[in-house]
Amino acid sequence: MHKEIIKMVERIERASVYEVAAKSPLELAAKLSRRLDNQVFLKREDTQQVFSFKLRGAYNKIRQLSEDDRSRGVITASAGNHAQGVALAAQKLQIPAVIVMPKTTPDIKVRSVRDLGGEVVLHGNTYDDAYLKARELASQNSQVFVHPYDDLDVIAGQGTIAKELLDQCDSMDMVFIPVGGGGLIAGVGAYLKAKNPAIKIIAVEPEAAACLDVAMTSGERQILEQVGIFADGVAVRQIGEHTFNIAKQCVDAVLTVNTDAICAAIKDIFDDTRTIAEPAGALAVAGIKQYLETHTMAGKNVVAIVSGANINFDRLRHVAERAEFGEQREAILAVTIAETPGSFRAFCKVLGQHGITEFNYRYANNHQAHIFVGVKLEQGEKDKKALISLLELKNYPVIDMTNNEMAKIHIRYMVGGHSQSLSNERLYRFQFPERPGALLRFLDRMGEDWNISLFHYRNHGAAYGRILVGIQVPDDQQSQFEEFLDKIQYPYWDESDNPAFELFLS
Repeated sequence: MHKEIIKMVERIERASVYEVAAKSPLELAAKLSRRLDNQVFLKREDTQQVFSFKLRGAYNKIRQLSEDDRSRGVITASAGNHAQGVALAAQKLQIPAVIVMPKTTPDIKVRSVRDLGGEVVLHGNTYDDAYLKARELASQNSQVFVHPYDDLDVIAGQGTIAKELLDQCDSMDMVFIPVGGGGLIAGVGAYLKAKNPAIKIIAVEPEAAACLDVAMTSGERQILEQVGIFADGVAVRQIGEHTFNIAKQCVDAVLTVNTDAICAAIKDIFDDTRTIAEPAGALAVAGIKQYLETHTMAGKNVVAIVSGANINFDRLRHVAERAEFGEQREAILAVTIAETPGSFRAFCKVLGQHGITEFNYRYANNHQAHIFVGVKLEQGEKDKKALISLLELKNYPVIDMTNNEMAKIHIRYMVGGHSQSLSNERLYRFQFPERPGALLRFLDRMGEDWNISLFHYRNHGAAYGRILVGIQVPDDQQSQFEEFLDKIQYPYWDESDNPAFELFLS
């Protein structure tokens, strides 16, 4: 066994964290286990009092400082979870603490640090910016710098999770561990491999911040040119020196997952626990799902460390939106149809009983219309391919936008605009029951008497869908059209005089 592993195991055995940390539960994710045909266990570090594992390493480091070091205070740099761990440890030990955090850190983490008595300095847009600033302040003020991951005592504190895992499950086959700077995987991986080399240690990183994957591939630490900050808890440009030296001795594989997969994993954790993990906290679950897509395996005991739950509430909208893509439960298609009365209805009939999650359409010219449509998928990629083939068979030009980042982030919300050649256009807002066939029922009753010039619909998961429709209705047909509105028995509102319509659509 490598000497660094042996020394780390000794440090972990000596580590003291339970004055602030709890022995977090190991819970079976029953729904996810059934779906994946393996026993999936969640190590719930999100249940710690700062909603993250980071207090373990921070406390283990700070409690070992000399009285002289304590009197000078501590300082650190962190995107949030380590910051809260340091602030809590300093509060417990009555030591002043300064925390330098990137300006992009979620407000919930900033407020939590201040509530714990830490002095917050916001600097830069990434962890690395904050790190350089913290080092500068530490030198100026003679404070002790508490590294968030590249410190042997911090790593040992995180490694106490492994001791708990061995007590809680005596037959682990694989442990999936999220990676940022590497403190968690170095501590947990070293201890588990020392005690049971048969346990596979799988590292999981976001594609946009895969510093360990790059280091393992090249054989040495690299500095990433840039990192994505969606999973802000692991947005690190370079794996730590100590952590890499240990990780390369005990990590069996490194996986990278995309944002959609992370969002889907957040939903999976919620479905089983009714709690919401932060993006970094859901990495391990995303890794398990990705691993099992390419490896035939059944009946094994696999563990995911849910590392944190510090997520801003306003980020949940994005998570919910992208989770369907991560689960391959929704496809986004751009379809061209003829610009003639009834063509929209004919297109919907081709879709049949496919659940529609979204329709975006705005009249462009007298010949063609481009529709941005979201469709529910029951069997993922198989359903999508079958639907595209069906549409092409019916002579509808189709472009698959499901993996088009710009389309998903921006274009879907920008379909529309002014149309210069429309006459007699009226705008109505409807409330449809959220059930199969409701849209087709509306179009069938409307027939081909009036032309649809604008259509926007998005399934929001409620009992009713909200639809905005532009319809060309000549003045002499207004009473006939109102009779149609009364017959369909859907709640509606005339929005033709709404200033938003005049400014952006009419």
